[in-house]
Amino acid sequence: MKNANWSELAKRFGAGHIWQMSEFALSALAATRALRALFDPTPLQRNDHLSARFDADIWLKREDLTPVRSYKLRGAFTAMRKRREADPQADHFVCASAGNHAQGVAFACRHFGVKGTIFMPVTTPQQKIDKTKIFGGDAIKIVLTGDYFDDTLAAAQAFCTDAGAQFLAPFDDPSVIEGQASVGVEILDQMGETPPDLVILPVGGGGLAAGVTGYLRATAPQTEFRFVEPLGGASLTAAVAAGAPVALDHVNSFVDGAAVAKIGVRPFDELHWVTPDLILRAPEDRICVTMLEMLNVEGIVLEPAGALSIDVLPELAEQIRGKRVVCVTSGGNFDFERLPEVKERAQRYSGLKKYFVLRLPQRPGALRDFLGMLGPDDDIARFEYLKKSARNFGSVLIGIETKQAHDFITLLAKLDAAGFVWRDITEDETLGEFLI
Repeated sequence: MKNANWSELAKRFGAGHIWQMSEFALSALAATRALRALFDPTPLQRNDHLSARFDADIWLKREDLTPVRSYKLRGAFTAMRKRREADPQADHFVCASAGNHAQGVAFACRHFGVKGTIFMPVTTPQQKIDKTKIFGGDAIKIVLTGDYFDDTLAAAQAFCTDAGAQFLAPFDDPSVIEGQASVGVEILDQMGETPPDLVILPVGGGGLAAGVTGYLRATAPQTEFRFVEPLGGASLTAAVAAGAPVALDHVNSFVDGAAVAKIGVRPFDELHWVTPDLILRAPEDRICVTMLEMLNVEGIVLEPAGALSIDVLPELAEQIRGKRVVCVTSGGNFDFERLPEVKERAQRYSGLKKYFVLRLPQRPGALRDFLGMLGPDDDIARFEYLKKSARNFGSVLIGIETKQAHDFITLLAKLDAAGFVWRDITEDETLGEFLI
């Protein structure tokens, strides 16, 4: 409370209501005020395209437009600020991250003029390394170590202990959660007199969800929430089922900004009230469809985690009709070298691209017969054939794109009628890893 501007709070909420506000809500307000030294509030934009499509009043909270293109700067700055307030001699901070948290810490180190050591896996794309260097400048040092994040984290924590530095966790930290709560403060300010009916939040480690809901439940209790996590990293779902954070056996890393094996203990303490019906899980390939739609229709570049809240709108169509909805687009750090993969995944999810292993008779004209079965919109995107003279049949790996998903029904019926033997391996992860 000591950092609160009481005249500002009284103007915003009324003097009588201030005394009823939670300690956390007051801390979130103080964190938001401090962040203004770094950047203005991110835009809250009404999206006409989505509003018309779902017959609702849909707004995007554009966290992809912070100085580091993600909300992570909020938590990193707040945690660093509070550590330095508690210990003015704190001048060395350490983190382990392959992405947005690293960039947020780097930016905050440069702002405060302190030293930062950022540990990143050896496998981190060069684009992310370069951006972290740009944000941190001479204030930071990047250490590449470990093939997997757990190894990187262990190295960072060991170094932190030896160097007597301050470790900044990406989400499992009360100060980080306070910083992320500033997203909720801004939403309420920007909405004016009428709070949103529903806020849709992406979930990875849980810091953003814990912060935003902690603030809005205290100041706009009528607002409802939905939480979205990647299907291959449903750590909140697992924690709600178990009643406590649990580690997932396997995590699909495609949605790298939210692919967390275990939700944070502190965030889950704040999210203990969440029930299974409030959580949605987004398939990784479907997220790619959403990313391409936002890029092609709206010109908005989102990373996979940043598209989560928009991706589930079709599932919520009946619930949101006529309502005021805020989707938090959490980040836009997308490496365009991944665009071919995103397009590929989107086509496969939409049924517009499939891969087959085809047994082709080793006789003259067999290939011509097959090609004659293709429709006018069928396009061969991949073709590999190995002729083995000792066999009567050869195997063909073939990828086909088309404009309408039902075109494959026609093609496969022709193959069956002609006696061709084929196998659809589009969804076979094991074969796909080696062949596609």
